Amino acid sequence: MPATRRNSAAGTATGRECHARGNTDDISRPIPGTMDFLFSLAFIFYLWGFFTIQGQKKAEGTEEVKIEVLHRPENCSKTSKKGDLLNAHYDGYLAKDGSKFYCSRTQNEGHPKWFVLGVGQVIKGLDIAMMDMCPGEKRKVIIPPSFAYGKEGYVEGKIPPDATLIFEIELYAVTKGPRSIETFKYIDVDNDRQLSKDEIKHYLKKEFEKDEKPRDKSYQNAVLADIFKKNDHDGDGFISSKEYNVYEHDEL
Repeated sequence: MPATRRNSAAGTATGRECHARGNTDDISRPIPGTMDFLFSLAFIFYLWGFFTIQGQKKAEGTEEVKIEVLHRPENCSKTSKKGDLLNAHYDGYLAKDGSKFYCSRTQNEGHPKWFVLGVGQVIKGLDIAMMDMCPGEKRKVIIPPSFAYGKEGYVEGKIPPDATLIFEIELYAVTKGPRSIETFKYIDVDNDRQLSKDEIKHYLKKEFEKDEKPRDKSYQNAVLADIFKKNDHDGDGFISSKEYNVYEHDEL
């Protein structure tokens, strides 16, 4: 679904034939004109149902993520795309009353959030809204329920059913995603086609140094442990090229 962007059965009745000796009248025969009326009525209901369904589909199809660019740097040599690793802050509000339900600045000691774009690590509306962004860019986006939490809502996040959401986003960094072939080769210092804990730890240290707020070693170690917990499926202490490339963006 493209995002918009702007700056600042019809049926018939069959009569049963009745043959009564000495009686030529067919009591099951409709009164003249009744059949035409019933057919017309059924056809009207068919059309009503058809256009109602089409109207619903049209309404669903016209829902879109609305993007307002609040600030875009003059020099923008790289923009975000699917599979990139992004570093951003964003605040979420309910469009209905403007109440805030999420603030990334209150999470992880105020550090910007890291996530891979376009692979479902955030809601679909944010995956759409943050495409083609420059580092340093700020956006305000309106996300309809179908691209957020839909009819179910999100109880833990205090988001009611069918809620339209508003996010204010500030993007800090765009880097190659952790599942790209270039990144794998960069991390794989000894070129053995598998990633050791030392290799990933060294890579994370460099990435964290790009953050405005330094992260302590305990946080870095927690991230490293989480990476191996989720990716080292055979438990051999290494992440193979097959285990690494879960998004299958490139051939490794």
